[in-house]
Amino acid sequence: MKIDRYGQAKILSQAEIELLFRESFTVNLPRDRALFAVMLYTACRVNEAVQLLVRDVYDRQKRIRPEIIFRKKNTKGKLATRTIPVINELRYWLSQYPLPHYQSYLFPGQPRQKRKYLHADSASWILREACKRVEIE
Repeated sequence: MKIDRYGQAKILSQAEIELLFRESFTVNLPRDRALFAVMLYTACRVNEAVQLLVRDVYDRQKRIRPEIIFRKKNTKGKLATRTIPVINELRYWLSQYPLPHYQSYLFPGQPRQKRKYLHADSASWILREACKRVEIE
């Protein structure tokens, strides 16, 4: 178990994952669910997920690509661009997420904070709070 972000992270059971998707995300349902789904089904880091561009996930006709592109500059170590197949569960949650209008980032930040994409700390907080709401420690 992690305490103050130190220690071993908990591995979620299938029941806990379903509980998170069904009952826990309350503030911005489609965005938070899509963000969590991207991280869960691609095994990417929070920072990699929030820096995804719309064109890394969707084609020009706004259809979900068969693979998500994680650009070299956004990956840990910046060693190589990688692609991860989009499985049906991820495709479902992405299809529930309305694309941000006139934004290049899939998960745009707050305009008043002048952020182009959702800050990684904000995304981490969203997930921690979601876990607290359903009492997953």
